[in-house]
Amino acid sequence: MRTTLFDFTDPSAANVWHAIDDRVMGGISHSTLRHDPAGHAVFEGTVSLERNGGFASVRSSPGERGLPGAEACLIEMRGDNKEFKLCLLTDDGFDSLNYQASFAPKGTDWQTLHLPLADFRASFRGREVTGAPPLDPACIRQVGLMIAARQAGPFALDIRRIGLA
Repeated sequence: MRTTLFDFTDPSAANVWHAIDDRVMGGISHSTLRHDPAGHAVFEGTVSLERNGGFASVRSSPGERGLPGAEACLIEMRGDNKEFKLCLLTDDGFDSLNYQASFAPKGTDWQTLHLPLADFRASFRGREVTGAPPLDPACIRQVGLMIAARQAGPFALDIRRIGLA
């Protein structure tokens, strides 16, 4: 990683993250990002499809997180083989355009995924935005994690680091 955005081996790194679940639209899913004493963060919760729900997410507070010329986002993690999304936002807004790339952990061993920034797709409220400008890695302000795609039930994703290269 050329730039580490979040190093969750530091217990305080999870403190700047907060949940944004489908409760914002009447659903009942819930999630959190917490520090695990084993030296990583855990994005965990339960996705419910009741009351038109179906997603759970966490997002960092805004900050200077960009890296001019970056070509990929790296995430060191292990999970439960469900599909997740990494979200990058270029402004400080709550309800704004975000760029998403999907990933699915394979097995239960720690792995570092290399997600090319060119593969991140612009999205607004879960729908792809055609004609949006490409992601500018110098302008990244917020980072998020999401589980959706009608994957009801409990989930857990362990994360050690998120960075740019």
